[in-house]
Amino acid sequence: MAKKKRSEYVCQTCGYISPKYLGRCPNCGEWNTLVEEIASEVPTRHSRVSLTGEVSKPQKLQEVTAQKEPRVKTQLGELNRVLGGGVVPGSMVLIGGDPGIGKSTLLLQVSQQLSLLKGTVLYVSGEESSQQIKMRAERLADGSNDFYVYPETDMGRIKQVIEQLTPDYVIIDSIQTMVHPETESAAGSVSQVRANTAELMQIAKTNNIAIFIVGHVTKEGSLAGPRMLEHMVDTVLYFEGDRHHTFRILRAVKNRFGSTNEIGIFEMRQAGLVEVLNPSEAFLEERIDGATGSAIVCSMEGTRPILAEIQSLVTPSVFGNAKRTATGLDYNRVSLIMAVLEKRAGLLLQNQDAYLKAVGGVKLDEPAIDLSIAVSIASSYKDKGTSPQDCFIGEIGLTGEIRRVNRIEQRVGEAQKLGFKRVFIPINNLQGWTPPKDIEVIGVETLSETLFKVFS
Repeated sequence: MAKKKRSEYVCQTCGYISPKYLGRCPNCGEWNTLVEEIASEVPTRHSRVSLTGEVSKPQKLQEVTAQKEPRVKTQLGELNRVLGGGVVPGSMVLIGGDPGIGKSTLLLQVSQQLSLLKGTVLYVSGEESSQQIKMRAERLADGSNDFYVYPETDMGRIKQVIEQLTPDYVIIDSIQTMVHPETESAAGSVSQVRANTAELMQIAKTNNIAIFIVGHVTKEGSLAGPRMLEHMVDTVLYFEGDRHHTFRILRAVKNRFGSTNEIGIFEMRQAGLVEVLNPSEAFLEERIDGATGSAIVCSMEGTRPILAEIQSLVTPSVFGNAKRTATGLDYNRVSLIMAVLEKRAGLLLQNQDAYLKAVGGVKLDEPAIDLSIAVSIASSYKDKGTSPQDCFIGEIGLTGEIRRVNRIEQRVGEAQKLGFKRVFIPINNLQGWTPPKDIEVIGVETLSETLFKVFS
């Protein structure tokens, strides 16, 4: 009589394993997420063995020869910046984003560019056929199609092809479609994602192969699958943007080889993704002169200063409770600044609806944007426009003071480069440096003082 296979119930959100079905996962608290899977009876090997059969051995740290990791630069300078200077051989990069945002297009362009550098690229697609990839590749401009395309979902066969080709770069699109032969569960389950990622990580680290994997996201915007997926890889990138707009933002949330504060900005066109070399100009090009409720801020994204427009619309509330809405800005930060405006600047906002937005699809979340938010709200409330040549930088305290921010020289320099004539900054930031001659730098101490100078 054949031995009955043992089943177990795995939470599809956090990976918790239970011997019996439970309506609610005791680990993450989610309901109806436990799915029955067949437990693997085949022992799996987790030792790191390279494609040539070399096995890792323990060494003294002083005997290990290490050099600064080499970088392979693509033709996309924005991608190189987010990765920390280029692609690191042997690294594993996870790219997540909403459906249709352009993840596959980005990696297809990267494959074309890496193949021009005399590197062998293997593009594994579990979602498209070879003909579909060919049609999309021909649409992209300035690229080479001298790389391998392999439409397959079986991880066992993919590993065999990697052993035959010994590529320098491997693209997996996407990790949720891959099926591990030793895991008896549906594609995209926690067990499958975990097993496939572990297999790819072993291949990358033992053979010095750079691997890019595409990850699906949930409706909340986080990467689907177990949280361990993000811990296993070297770099986690999020591709953000609105499908109805052309701008896309590539943001690093984890990077073992660079900063996690960098962003890359692209524009989606018919010929693929194109770098936006001057994002400040792109975000400000449609601004209307003399419009009320508009203020410009210079925000730092990593080492890059970006000028963005913050818009506010303040109207009397029709119902009893005033409504607050924020797009691209932190809702709690907006509520705090409105409270400070009412208490310290005398603006009666408790019976006013307020709608705020960071224009261009960019998300701003740093203390230096406080002053710009306050000025835009006051401009809409007073129905007085700000000067189109003014920029506002500063953090607001609960007592109404304007507090010091970092990298003020770079922020003011970016505003000067784009033709702004005045910039309002914290008065304490005037010390220790010489402001440029072509722009008037005004130091302010309190929020009331700032509003008086702007609207008087």
